[in-house]
Amino acid sequence: MQCLLVSDLHYTLKQFDWTLEVAEHFDVVIIAGDHLDISAAVAGPAQIAVVLGYLRRLKERTFLIVSSGNHDLDGRDGAGEKAARWLGRVRALGIPTDGDAVERAGVLFTVCPWWDGPCGRDKVEAQLARDAARERQRWVWIYHAPPAASPTSIVGGRDEGDADLRRWIERFSPDLVLSGHIHEAPFQGGGSWVDRIGDTWVFNAGRQIGPVPTHVVFELSREQALWFSLAGAQSLRLDAPLRRPIEELDELPDWLRPCAAPPAADPDSVPSPV
Repeated sequence: MQCLLVSDLHYTLKQFDWTLEVAEHFDVVIIAGDHLDISAAVAGPAQIAVVLGYLRRLKERTFLIVSSGNHDLDGRDGAGEKAARWLGRVRALGIPTDGDAVERAGVLFTVCPWWDGPCGRDKVEAQLARDAARERQRWVWIYHAPPAASPTSIVGGRDEGDADLRRWIERFSPDLVLSGHIHEAPFQGGGSWVDRIGDTWVFNAGRQIGPVPTHVVFELSREQALWFSLAGAQSLRLDAPLRRPIEELDELPDWLRPCAAPPAADPDSVPSPV
C-alpha cells in the first residue's frame, strides 16, 4: 500500500493543485489538518467552499482521509468547545474525517479531531480506546499535533508538542502517528520529520513555501518511508531501529511510481517523486 501524507496546506491553492495532480499515484492520500488559514484575506466560508471542491475532486482520484487542525475550527460543539463543524460536509462526501475509523488492506486508520477542551480531549481518548479493541494488522492515527518530548515538535529550541498524545501513544502503542502543526520541526536543529516512541513511529512532514508541499511517502508493504522537501530527501525503514542521522535519499526506489514534477531546490538532489 502506497500512502501520501501532507498537512498544513493552509489554503495554499498551488499545493492543493499539486496534491490533486499526484493523488492517483497513491492508494491512500492523507491530509492531516489545517486546510484553512485564519490569517488569509479570503473569508472562512469562501475558503471552506474552495477546499470542499478540492476534496471532492481528490476523492474521485484516490482514497482520501482528512482530519482537522487548529486553523479549521469554525464553530462550537454541544459542549461549547471550538470544533471544525464544516468537516461534517466532508463526511457527507463519503470522505473519512474526524471521529471516523476506516480499514484499508488490513490497516486501520483512526482519524482524530483537533480538540479545544476537556470534553473534546475525553472524546478522543474514548475514540482511541474503542479502536484499540478492533482487529487489524497495523494501526495508524491521524492527529494534527505531534507528541510532546519529540523532535517532531521542536520549534525555536522549544518543545511545543501535545502531552496528551504522548500519553496515549504510550498507553495504546499504535504503529504510526501522522501529524503536522509544527511547521519548522523538520528544519530545526534538534528537530526532525520522524521519531520513534517505543514501537510507535511518529511523522511530521512540516511545511514549506512553493507549489509542492513537504510530504512523506509510505510503502507499507515494503516497510519504507520517504520524506521530501526543499531541503532534500531522506529515507528510512519501518522494520529497523531509528538511527540518526537519517539516511539521505540519493535515488528513487523502483517501487515509487514517478510522474512529472518540479525538482528539489538543489539541482544535485533527488527530485520529489510525484
